[in-house]
Amino acid sequence: MPLQSMTGFARREGSIGRYRWAWELRSVNGKGLDLRLRLPQGLERFEPDCRRLAAQYFARGNLQVSLSLASGETAVEAVINHEALAAVMKLREKIVDIVDPAPLRFDTLLSIRGIVDFREAEESETEREARDADILAGLEQALFDLKAMREEEGSALGRILFAHMDQIERLKASIDRDPSRSPQAIAERLAQQIALVMENASSIDRERLHAEVALLATKADLKEEIDRLGAHIAAARDLLTKGGPIGRKLDFLAQEFNRESNTICSKANAAAVSAAGIELKVVIDQFREQVQNLE
Repeated sequence: MPLQSMTGFARREGSIGRYRWAWELRSVNGKGLDLRLRLPQGLERFEPDCRRLAAQYFARGNLQVSLSLASGETAVEAVINHEALAAVMKLREKIVDIVDPAPLRFDTLLSIRGIVDFREAEESETEREARDADILAGLEQALFDLKAMREEEGSALGRILFAHMDQIERLKASIDRDPSRSPQAIAERLAQQIALVMENASSIDRERLHAEVALLATKADLKEEIDRLGAHIAAARDLLTKGGPIGRKLDFLAQEFNRESNTICSKANAAAVSAAGIELKVVIDQFREQVQNLE
């Protein structure tokens, strides 16, 4: 699956009948999928579909989704007040001997208040359903566009993260190859440290001496830290290759990288190893910073 960044923007607009709609989608980093909707009054019914569709496309990110809807020329319809018209005609019959009995003209009826009312035409159920379907189709197109943009940025992030992994692996190898890591160098350094402990052996008991020697032996080698770092590198590369929503898993591995680099720096007994350990920490921080943008 492609990698996705959590940042992106998309806009889709269209029209149906006398209505024109527009969707705007913005996405930024988030711990989970947080959808914030801005829907016109009267269109709150779209909210369940918006949440359902967003969850089909994304696993993480703060999404701001807004819909604007405007109508073009207002459709007007004439509505006859039949009761009022009947009352007028009944009155005319009553006074037919008093007033001109000529047939009522249409313009005369229009001039009588309350006979004809002009109002905005109401949508039929079929028209409303067609409009809603068109607007939701536009939302799905906008979500597709947003996903495409996030995947494009995710691809760029993937290349950056792989480059960081190459640097981490190079620094791990340089630490592992350092002359101070050779068995002879480790043995000599351990012997010197034990000799220093033995100078004060009269003031400590045998159990304490054994504990001090064991501690020195533990600190003398970085094999465990280097091996664990190598395992974390392999796991991170595997996640990046598989893709998908892996941001949280990579963030956990970044913390593990940092833990191993801290231990390497604290146990380093050579200037070159210390320098490589510090550089390792810098690269790991850069790696983790980029991971925060990944879904």
